[in-house]
Amino acid sequence: MPTALITGITGQDGSYLAEFLLAKGYNVIGMVRRTSTINFHRLEHIQDKIILVPGDLGDQVSLIHILEEHKPEEVYNLAAQSFVQTSWNQPVFTGDVTALGVTRMLDAIRFVNPKIRFYQASSSEMFGKVVETPQRETTPFYPRSPYGVAKVYGHWITVNYRESYDMHASSGILFNHESPRRGLEFVTRKITYHVAQIKLGLANELRLGNLDARRDWGFAGDYVQAMWLMLQQESPDDFVVATGETHSVEEFLNLAFGCVDLDWHDYVVQDPRFMRPAEVDLLVGDPTKAGQKLGWEPAVTLAQLVKMMVEADLALLREGRTGM
Repeated sequence: MPTALITGITGQDGSYLAEFLLAKGYNVIGMVRRTSTINFHRLEHIQDKIILVPGDLGDQVSLIHILEEHKPEEVYNLAAQSFVQTSWNQPVFTGDVTALGVTRMLDAIRFVNPKIRFYQASSSEMFGKVVETPQRETTPFYPRSPYGVAKVYGHWITVNYRESYDMHASSGILFNHESPRRGLEFVTRKITYHVAQIKLGLANELRLGNLDARRDWGFAGDYVQAMWLMLQQESPDDFVVATGETHSVEEFLNLAFGCVDLDWHDYVVQDPRFMRPAEVDLLVGDPTKAGQKLGWEPAVTLAQLVKMMVEADLALLREGRTGM
């Protein structure tokens, strides 16, 4: 039974990846930060099948202890300060966790066992002010937020350790991937949760920022398979993981409100507070390399994804629970 360590296991991607690896017969170790508000709601259904251990990307000693004790063959680094808007208010914290945290983990692996295979969660936000469309593995980075800048550092330090120490370290440049487990601070879940509230008479408006922003949205459950496939390759490499399609926030609104037979124009208010200081341009990924080398392709369409999220939020609210 192979062992995998997942940082950020309590997040959306971490929970889907843990499910996926358990189904593959893995022993799954999840690293969690010691905080006063630990939330395991995404893991409740599998918590008895995984091992949760305390650790922090800001504390390299804790990473070394985890690697020495549990001896994973694979490490998936999904932990980060991952909300773009927050990175403007907490740029130093974002840099310490999302950028330097990658270095601490890579160096811990190099120290304990450089044969461990490493996956780094890179991001389409690294492209920012895009210089070509669609974006592929060779597209130059031009990040437009502290989060994007930190992810660029994490990406290049992964490449650097791979080339300097002959480590099996790969980066997945994942474009936006959503699910019912997405946090409410992200625009997609904010939309589907408010749609459910409005349909059930619990709210009467939805405040958003830029409705023209365009993203390449896929299903998180599809994308974790690509992460695993990268670490099964003979040689490490970097891959864009995307649908190859782009849609605007307005299109997402149309689909979401359409699921409950409502017109979004009657409920949506544009609010300057939710505008980014610097907006990224058109983001759409070219997943050709992932398709050719990994045999990966997305299975869930945007319409299916939106319907899944709206129905999950309707069920959540009907059960009297709040979104998380």
